[in-house]
Amino acid sequence: MHIALLCIKMGGRAPRQRWPLFAFLCSCLFQLVMGQIRYSISEEMVKGSVIGNIANDLGVELKRLVSGRARVFTSDGSEYIGLDREAGQLVVKQRIDREGLCGEISACSLSFDLILENPMELYRISIDIVDINDNSPVFPRNEIDKEISESSLPGARFSLESAIDPDVGINTLQKYVLHPTDHFSLNVQSSPDGSKNVEMALKVPLDREQKANHYLTLTAIDGGSPQRSGTVKIHIRVLDANDNAPIFSQSTYKATVLENAAVDTLITTVTATDADEDASSVIQYYFEHATPIVKASFSINAGSGEITVAGPLDYEKFKQFKIKAVAIDNGGLTNSCEIIIDVIDVNDNAPKITVMSFSSTLPEDAAFGTVIAMINVQDLDSNENGKITCSIASSSPFKIASTMPNYYNLVTDSELDRELTPEYNITITAVDGGNPSLSSKEALTLKISDINDNAPQFDNEMYNAYVPENNSPSLSIFSVKALDADWGPNSRISYFIDDASLNGTPLESFISINTDTGVIYAMKPFDYEQMKSLKIKIKAQDGGTPPLSTNATLNIFVQDQNDNAPQVLYPVQTSGSVVAEIVPRSADIGYLVTKVVAVDVDSGQNAWLSYKLQKAADRALFEVGAQNGEIRTVRQVTDKDAVKQKLTVIVEDNGQPSRSATVTVNVAVADSFPEVLSEFTDFTKDKDYNDNLTFYLILALIVVSILFIFSVIAIISVKIYRWRQRKLFYKSANNLPVIPYYPTMYSDGTLQQVYEFCGTTDSRRSDIKPMRPYSQNTLTVNLSRPGTVQRERKEQLDAELYLESPQRLKARSSWLSRQQSVLQKGGETQGDVMKLG
Repeated sequence: MHIALLCIKMGGRAPRQRWPLFAFLCSCLFQLVMGQIRYSISEEMVKGSVIGNIANDLGVELKRLVSGRARVFTSDGSEYIGLDREAGQLVVKQRIDREGLCGEISACSLSFDLILENPMELYRISIDIVDINDNSPVFPRNEIDKEISESSLPGARFSLESAIDPDVGINTLQKYVLHPTDHFSLNVQSSPDGSKNVEMALKVPLDREQKANHYLTLTAIDGGSPQRSGTVKIHIRVLDANDNAPIFSQSTYKATVLENAAVDTLITTVTATDADEDASSVIQYYFEHATPIVKASFSINAGSGEITVAGPLDYEKFKQFKIKAVAIDNGGLTNSCEIIIDVIDVNDNAPKITVMSFSSTLPEDAAFGTVIAMINVQDLDSNENGKITCSIASSSPFKIASTMPNYYNLVTDSELDRELTPEYNITITAVDGGNPSLSSKEALTLKISDINDNAPQFDNEMYNAYVPENNSPSLSIFSVKALDADWGPNSRISYFIDDASLNGTPLESFISINTDTGVIYAMKPFDYEQMKSLKIKIKAQDGGTPPLSTNATLNIFVQDQNDNAPQVLYPVQTSGSVVAEIVPRSADIGYLVTKVVAVDVDSGQNAWLSYKLQKAADRALFEVGAQNGEIRTVRQVTDKDAVKQKLTVIVEDNGQPSRSATVTVNVAVADSFPEVLSEFTDFTKDKDYNDNLTFYLILALIVVSILFIFSVIAIISVKIYRWRQRKLFYKSANNLPVIPYYPTMYSDGTLQQVYEFCGTTDSRRSDIKPMRPYSQNTLTVNLSRPGTVQRERKEQLDAELYLESPQRLKARSSWLSRQQSVLQKGGETQGDVMKLG
């Protein structure tokens, strides 16, 4: 039993050159297996009767019969046998009549296949049908009329119609009994094919004058238990003398006829002669005991003895006919002969293809030799007409493998790819060996199921996206798309952002992606000044098991917007000091007064700066360079020009819309310092006193209210202390200089800012303020406190004189002396430290 399964499973794996040998071995093994699985039952069993436990006999578990969808397959579609899968038993499905199934064939059996799936298994099972004595012998007619001449001599034989018993073996017809036997005896002769010819022999001469009619009873008895019998009445009418019976030219006639012979086709002619003369020699022919099949297929001419085709013949149903012909003369004498007609097969039946099992869906990674369908092909014709060749189109990735005669497997022969061909229409063609040959076709539709063998594919490996800065959150900035050649869940793509960070910050805080659509969103506004570009990796992953994925790179470039106004680096604007540029009245046209330096942290044209003066007069003394910010004189200085000039410079970028900043530049047009001083003193009259004065007043009031005496002593001590410090400061040559300091705040080519340390005799009034490097035309006025301008100016001049090089001392000594004398004569006023650079 298991050898059959082994042949089916290994048939598709055998090498091509060994298939014939393999098929032969499997055929032998299958015959051995089929010989083992054989049952024997009696005909006419009740429907539902158990034939045998097929599960035990095959060694198959009951759950295998259920899971494998075990079923009975017959090539002719008959349903005599059924399968009870739950009990594992073969049962009678419908009444079995051995005589109707096999006719006169004594060895009657049913053969069918038991098929299991997942994996496919095939078992051949045969059931022998045992005959029971369910039929009695039957004569063709209820009464036989015979005419016998009285001149018949003892020993003359008269043929009788035989009885028919459809049973076989011991249950069929065994003997005849004739009653009475005073004039006749019974003579039974057995033919080589087992049939019995019954003749009645005359024992004593007849005398019509004594007894014109004789009545006999012929009984046919079978051998069954209990015995069955059939009778026929024989009426013998005695005639006058006719002493010669007809004689056939042959005792047995043999003829052939094509199964597709037309009606009235002559097959053969039987002839008999009679030695009598006149009316006694006229012979009539007829079939004796002709069955309905014989009568429907052949006819005999009563006068000529010609046997012709009377109806359609079918070799597949009846290959041979045996007919008994009888010749009778007018005197009632008869003789018989046997006619054997062989039907010749013609190729009139196309092969019949039966799909026993078929898997309509196959995964694309199916291994070579995977069984897709199990096919049975039958051709009812014989010899060459019944030899079948089964094939499919050579271009398909499948092949037909024969496991045993008339059985074929459709198996895979090469790799499958659902993405190239998702469905196959397989046409199986069976051709017989007739001339001309007949063929039949069976179409199968096989769908290839998908496996996850294709990763998603992006259109490009790298994408570029441009996003303007200051975008709104949740803005859709880009969309990626990947395609997967697979189908169903294997082609369902999800999009993810690679787990990475930018400067320690996860990328998810900057962007997000819709896992279903691939649309990328900004999580927050971008700032071009902080981040100009961003590189992320996007992963497309399908829904297969295991999933496959592909990566793509997205470069996000932040586009600058004009969101920053220009920043003025120089001149520095402070709340407590005024920076003034000195222009001598003798300055030439194009004299460089100062330079406005500004920067814009934007980029591109948003950072292109232009400079212009606000409300420039027609006779303006100054102009500013539109590109470089340099303030120069545009004409000669006249007496009408004011000493104090206040210029407002507008710095504007090139953005859309543009942004701007303003800076105020104080210019002093003078040749002498007192002139400049007076102007800037008036400029500061309207200024509020420094908050330090209020502090001292409040402190003084508090001290007076607490302890008046201590306040007086403290004031006197402070005055003495200041006087002594002033005396020491004037005598000292190590006064505090102006120390320029240049911090590196703008390393990208912008102007460096300068810091100035301004020291006074009072350490509490010392201050550090930013400034630019000293030039010949810069004036800085400190408005931070009231004080003595002359004293502090003298201290500053002395410090400058001390630091001046010997080469320059002589040149400047006279000018400095004049300035000091002016300061000494002026006395103490509100203190401003003025520095000429």
